[in-house]
Amino acid sequence: MGGDPVGGRPVGGRHAGDSHAGDKLSNPIEARKKAMDYLARREHGRQELLTKLTKFGFDANVADDAIAQLIDDGLQSDQRYVEAFIQSRIQQGKGPVKVRADLRERGIKDGLIDSGLAAAGQDWNALAREVWGKKFGPDQPVGFKEKARQMRFLQSRGFDAGQIQAAVSALDE
Repeated sequence: MGGDPVGGRPVGGRHAGDSHAGDKLSNPIEARKKAMDYLARREHGRQELLTKLTKFGFDANVADDAIAQLIDDGLQSDQRYVEAFIQSRIQQGKGPVKVRADLRERGIKDGLIDSGLAAAGQDWNALAREVWGKKFGPDQPVGFKEKARQMRFLQSRGFDAGQIQAAVSALDE
């Protein structure tokens, strides 16, 4: 087997002597097809798509050109990606601080993040209260230590100090 890890084939399923594998990975049409496969499953940001294509083995320039063509054709949109991503994170009970950090990590620019968060029309204070209620139930925390623990939980979910305060102070009403 020559030390190959899986049944005589290198990891990834391509043979070293397979001349078509190299041709395929430098072909912009193949890069476009692979990008469309990814986009068929869910929206992807430009940077995320570029990373996936290059990890798959496509040349960065070929992958970038394929993505640029998809953008021109309206098949890839960072704005659509941001909208879908924000809605997904809201459904998971994540706050705007975490959503912003996750989008930055995925290469999305601040202006697009800001407009996406604004367009979401989410009442973040209400979401913080809802997340708190699901985790801790209707009873008020007993003591400072317990209240601090619950506030740290909301902070870890990505809510800012004002939203956390609004959620916790709603208990006093």
